[in-house]
Amino acid sequence: MEKGGVKILIAILVILVLVAGGMLAVKILENKKENTDIEVSNTDNTKVEAPVEEKKVQIYSGTERPIAVMIDNHNGAWPQAGLNQAYMVYEIIVEGGETRLMALFKGVDVDKIGPVRSARHYFIDYAMENDAIYTHFGQSPQAQSDLKKYDIDDINGIAEDGTTFWRVKDKYAPHNAVTNTEKLLQSAKNKKYRTTSEEESVLNYVTDEINLEDGETADIITIPHSTLQTVKYEYDQEQKVYKRYARNKEQIDWDTDKTVTTKNIIITFCDNYTLTDSENKGRQGLKNIGTFDGYYITNGKAIKIKCIKEARDKKTIYQDLNGNEIKVNDGNTFVNICSTNAKVEIESLEPEIENTNVTNTNV
Repeated sequence: MEKGGVKILIAILVILVLVAGGMLAVKILENKKENTDIEVSNTDNTKVEAPVEEKKVQIYSGTERPIAVMIDNHNGAWPQAGLNQAYMVYEIIVEGGETRLMALFKGVDVDKIGPVRSARHYFIDYAMENDAIYTHFGQSPQAQSDLKKYDIDDINGIAEDGTTFWRVKDKYAPHNAVTNTEKLLQSAKNKKYRTTSEEESVLNYVTDEINLEDGETADIITIPHSTLQTVKYEYDQEQKVYKRYARNKEQIDWDTDKTVTTKNIIITFCDNYTLTDSENKGRQGLKNIGTFDGYYITNGKAIKIKCIKEARDKKTIYQDLNGNEIKVNDGNTFVNICSTNAKVEIESLEPEIENTNVTNTNV
């Protein structure tokens, strides 16, 4: 074949290749457009919603086992440390008209807790229902017996090696023994205690805000545990928490000077009595098994409730008057257990509503 014919043949082949490539490119573009049209059509006709992350309760989460610490509430022990970091705090009468606090911590690092004081046997009930390691500095004879009877995982400051607890110099004994969560956790591990828990919380926490629309206005709550110890909570409408006062003094944190506050308040009315033991120190007992009247208070409102505890190691169930378990706001809670004849006052600051004095007889 002559050179001219070869050139023509090559030219034809090049043209064919270019045409075939062009057709392939057009086909690819058409397929891409078709797929895009399908995607657009699906977008137009089908509502594709982004996954919504489920809200989770913050105050009680994780698998860390709670730690319960007995907190001294004598005025010589004020101010106390750690109360604002506890998810629950129980306040119950002890001898001499004093009250004692039991603060519960879960999954938080608290540098100082205290002053830590001795155990009382009925506080053990509330440590058990929270599946908590029970921490104290000494104990009454009844508590010592029940710790053994119920095989309680406890940490007793008097029996420790001197590193778990320490005494501070700015308070005097017996109101100056303190600890922290890191040292308590290490002590629990040394004792081979279980440090995780799958137990559900005692309270039915919810993430949606509970406002108790049908409740009575509760701006100021006064709880006389005895002639010596009266507790008052005042509602901070801006922060939506209650500020705590005792014996007409604002309760503040030992280290931060921040006011002790709580999102929720539970009041349970049940009787205490004086024990007749050989020591004659006026120690108390508590009739806390059964169904008792009470109040749930949050966000400036209060409702009447029933507090049901079937056994010492059973969780307390808190129900509204229709028999439904109450929903509790995601936040810390003070549980005040007081005598059935305590003249608890629930007051409104609204001028058009008269202040109301309420006792458990109205529940």
